Amino acid sequence: MQGRPMTPAYIIVDMKVSDPEQYKQYMAAAPAAVAAAGGEYLVRGGKFEALEGNWQPARVAMLRFPSYGKAKIFYDDEMYRAARAKRAGTTEFFNMVLVEGVAAPV
Repeated sequence: MQGRPMTPAYIIVDMKVSDPEQYKQYMAAAPAAVAAAGGEYLVRGGKFEALEGNWQPARVAMLRFPSYGKAKIFYDDEMYRAARAKRAGTTEFFNMVLVEGVAAPV
């Protein structure tokens, strides 16, 4: 008998980069921290448009993790703390939210 699949979790980020050159150091360091926790980037910048409402993000990123717990481990891990240190002072704002996804149909 197989166990229940884990429910994925997503991290959604809305940021405005103010120092693109310095921010590149964060962009170089963050992917290894994401991968180490079993995560993957689904969105990392790119074209977007607001379809409803007033939200006008500057830059959006979205990551998927196998579970909410794995996403928390990623965020709290030393590897990502080091990446965040490289990001310090490079953004006008950096909003990050963790949300539990829906379980895949059985």
